[in-house]
Amino acid sequence: MADDESGVRCMWMRGGTSKGGYFLAEDLPADRDAFLLRVMGSPDRRQIDGLGGADPLTSKVAVIKASERPGVDVDYLFLQVFVDQPIVTDAQNCGNILAGVGPFAIERGLVAIKGDRTEVSIFMENTGQIARATVETSGGRVRYSGDARIDGVPGTASPIPIVFADTAGSSCGALLPTGHAVDVIDGMACTLIDNGMPCVVMRADALGITGREDPKALEADDGLRARLEAIRLKAGPMMNLGDVSKSSVPKMTMVSAASAGGAISTRTFIPHKCHDAIGVLGAVSVATACLLGEGPAAELASLPDGEEKLLSIEHPTGEMSVIATLKDGRVERAAVLRTARKLFDGQVFAD
Repeated sequence: MADDESGVRCMWMRGGTSKGGYFLAEDLPADRDAFLLRVMGSPDRRQIDGLGGADPLTSKVAVIKASERPGVDVDYLFLQVFVDQPIVTDAQNCGNILAGVGPFAIERGLVAIKGDRTEVSIFMENTGQIARATVETSGGRVRYSGDARIDGVPGTASPIPIVFADTAGSSCGALLPTGHAVDVIDGMACTLIDNGMPCVVMRADALGITGREDPKALEADDGLRARLEAIRLKAGPMMNLGDVSKSSVPKMTMVSAASAGGAISTRTFIPHKCHDAIGVLGAVSVATACLLGEGPAAELASLPDGEEKLLSIEHPTGEMSVIATLKDGRVERAAVLRTARKLFDGQVFAD
């Protein structure tokens, strides 16, 4: 819906540790990808002529519509707008941007408020899975302020717990697409895993690093980046993802023993920039790798007892807690806590 020839209705939101534009599907023009590249200011490493923040984590888009699926409120399509390339891709999901989908759906009238808390069931179009987010709606409106804190975001906000089920193999067709907990690529032992986000999990020390380094230092290591990319390009076909040379998946996660009381410590390339934290679904996949019988993460993980396990996945700016529920030795469901905040609501222009 536009008030003139070029203005398109948009809500800009922080979702988890990411940020981007939220659109109703019906509001986007036919030349969607070209429009979004203009909106973000891509391709340009500074994205100076658009709203993108010169970082993959702030160059994201959610496209949302009312769902026709039984028991589902809204359909959510995630789009990653590349910063320095003219690419808009739906090859992955995003659990951080997902955190803003419930509030946006309520704000746009797609979901009716049901009391002090409103559950929103969300079909994730990228992977064909369903998530359920609970949004604080006391007083008949979405509440963004609250006492919940997540690492990587300053201050506090209203909690948005998100439950995932049946995410195994969402992009690759199986939790372990090769059928093995360990595959060797270029002499490196790897776990190729997809429990909501395709990831290649490796030991940091096997790559000659500690796994405690600052992300910028890892990005500056040209040798490390070249080695990770060589492994990634070979892992793509093995994970049923095909040629991933222009894809944002799989993510490349290097693990080491936890240093702050968590289950494991991570450094993740997404895929060419080192993440300042870790993606929501990436954390779910890594947590699941910790629970396998073997593999780089399983070798290093510190695990609690019981069938419901709270796993703290450490990352450069803190940790992300994943609650994994096991049944018959398999992860049946996973839950995470996120927050979101509305930043502006209005029109965005591409001309």
